[in-house]
Amino acid sequence: MIHNNALAQARSLTLPTREASLRREPSVSQFWNSNRKLLEDAWAEWEIENKDKLPIPDETLLDPKLRKAINDAWENPDKENAVADLWEEIIPGVYVAQFFDVERLAEFRSYLEAVVDSQVPKRAPYGIQLNRYGIMLDSRSEGHLAAPNFQAFYNAIMDRYMRPIARLLLDTYGYDTQTFGFSIQYNPDKDKDLRAHTDASAATLNININLPDEEFTGSQVDFYDKASGKTVQTVFEPGKAIIHRGSVPHVTHPIESGQRSNLVVWLYGDRMQIPNGGANNYGNFGSTSSAVDIPETITARQRWSVPKEPKDTSAPF
Repeated sequence: MIHNNALAQARSLTLPTREASLRREPSVSQFWNSNRKLLEDAWAEWEIENKDKLPIPDETLLDPKLRKAINDAWENPDKENAVADLWEEIIPGVYVAQFFDVERLAEFRSYLEAVVDSQVPKRAPYGIQLNRYGIMLDSRSEGHLAAPNFQAFYNAIMDRYMRPIARLLLDTYGYDTQTFGFSIQYNPDKDKDLRAHTDASAATLNININLPDEEFTGSQVDFYDKASGKTVQTVFEPGKAIIHRGSVPHVTHPIESGQRSNLVVWLYGDRMQIPNGGANNYGNFGSTSSAVDIPETITARQRWSVPKEPKDTSAPF
């Protein structure tokens, strides 16, 4: 049962200040945790209130070729090579492909813009600086986007798409039971770049959600191959995604004009385990423990499966 006035109550809450969030003051976590149920009810009420106005995000928003290849592989994992063929490897451990259907991006953006305008409190992803326009997406995160239809879409992206793709391209099996996600937006006047770093993940999927007419300059992303010393520079295009091992160093150049909006989702193992060599420079968020029991040979059927273990409550930030 949804508390009928949860939406009004949520909108009347006073959010923690940006300064308190950046300082990680205990009162910030206390605010989000003590109001978690209220906010979940508010998002459900908001979704019902807007059910005739907003599109429901689902897998039809994704690129038709990718969607067909993924569905075929779930029916018959021996067809997984058709999924791999859609991804271009730009350096070892970094791949690019079309993820969203460009013609459907406007629908998804209208949904996200309504989320921003909802006046329901949302927590910004302040683990990577404080991105003022970003939103936490995963249910393990404080102040996440708990709208039921969005959560169904998000979990489908993680379980049906990202995990098997990461296993196929990046060999992440055993280090991909847990999920994490956030949105991020770069602007010339605020949150314009991101320093060189690696991610506290086994795999990162970074998806651009700019519309075709939302042009920007700058904001290139450099990926560095430690083995060869080679650096490859990429520029995001509408609906394009980059999937990479979290251990690959990368840096975002300053955006010069326009804005760039992306969804960023991670996979990692239980208790924040990531593969050896995946240490990060955000602090001790990830473990490089090799205690995960991984079979020597991973079959296609194992790649195209969903972990049965429940999600834990560890979150990178």
